[in-house]
Amino acid sequence: MAKRRKVNNLLALAVLSTVIERPMHPYEIASLLRSRGKEHDMKIKWGSFYTVVQNLQKHGFLEATESERLGGRPERTIYRLTDAGRQELEDWIADLIAAPEREASSFEAALSVIGILKPDDVRRLLAGRLELLERQLAADREALAGYRAQVSRLFLLESEFELAIRQAEADWVREFLRELTEGSMPELAQWRAWHDNGEMPTDS
Repeated sequence: MAKRRKVNNLLALAVLSTVIERPMHPYEIASLLRSRGKEHDMKIKWGSFYTVVQNLQKHGFLEATESERLGGRPERTIYRLTDAGRQELEDWIADLIAAPEREASSFEAALSVIGILKPDDVRRLLAGRLELLERQLAADREALAGYRAQVSRLFLLESEFELAIRQAEADWVREFLRELTEGSMPELAQWRAWHDNGEMPTDS
């Protein structure tokens, strides 16, 4: 399990990994994160952005170096990464890579109570989900192929991983859908009986 951090919001990881490039002010950091689509790589709550920057400074991971004013705009503070910030960033990344964590998805939550729906309805819904997944996979593969012609693989690893996860999901849905369609799921009869006469299947 990844250890608890002084600033545990993954947005902080994104901020530190951006400021490592050069000192910059918060508006520039946020603009770079948005332009790089970081919200697709991690859950980012933009409303907490400035609070995260302040907390990173409070714990000594960022340091204000100077302020600048352009025209009539408000003064902007420029931050740089401290030695402690670099150490925190490196340790955090290493921890996340080395220690697997379970992150339950909304799909998993739905699967845990799927018996409430009728098997035929589930089959229809899964068929629709599989169609959408295959469409997304095709689009993502095409996009990734285009990026590979322009960008180093080092900066595409998260896209490769996401594609692999989506492919695994599509494979699982396809197999489960086959079981429902062919009637080969062992508990299918009990599942149908539950909806036909209220006889709930046992969990043993």
